[in-house]
Amino acid sequence: MAIIRFGDWPEPRNPWAEFERLRQGLDRLSRGYFTREAPYGGATVFPALNVYEEQDAVTVKAELPGVDVKDLTISLEGDTLTIKGKREAKQEEEKLSYHRREIESGSFSRAVNLPIKVDPDKVTARLTNGILTITMEKAAEVRPRQVNVITE
Repeated sequence: MAIIRFGDWPEPRNPWAEFERLRQGLDRLSRGYFTREAPYGGATVFPALNVYEEQDAVTVKAELPGVDVKDLTISLEGDTLTIKGKREAKQEEEKLSYHRREIESGSFSRAVNLPIKVDPDKVTARLTNGILTITMEKAAEVRPRQVNVITE
C-alpha cells in the first residue's frame, strides 16, 4: 500500500484543484517568456548595479553596454539616485528574423535608495567601456571625524 501525503490530494469539493495546480506550475515556467521577469525568481533588471560605501564616498556602478553618454540622465533627489536612458537598436537588427533575442533595446529607468546621505554638489559620473561609475561624496554630517582630546 502506497503512502500518500494528505496535502497532495485535491479537495473533494473542488474537482478542478489539480488543474489549478498544473496551471500555476505552467505560469511559473513561462513567466520569463512574456515578461522581463526571469522564471523561478531571478529577475532581469537593467541596468545591473553595484552599490558600495568607501571611507568618504558612496559609489554606484552600472553595466550599460551599448548606451551612448548623450542618451543618459542621472538625477539625485534626497537619498534616491535615478539613472535613465535608452539603448538604440541598429536599423539592420530590426529587420532580422530572430530565433532568440535577449539583448534589449529601448528606454530604461532604474532608481536606487542610497545607504547614507551624500552631498548633491559633489557627484561625479564617468562612462568607460560600458560601465557607468557614479561617485558621491558623503555628506559632512555623516563622515567620520577624528576628535582631538585636550588635557587640562
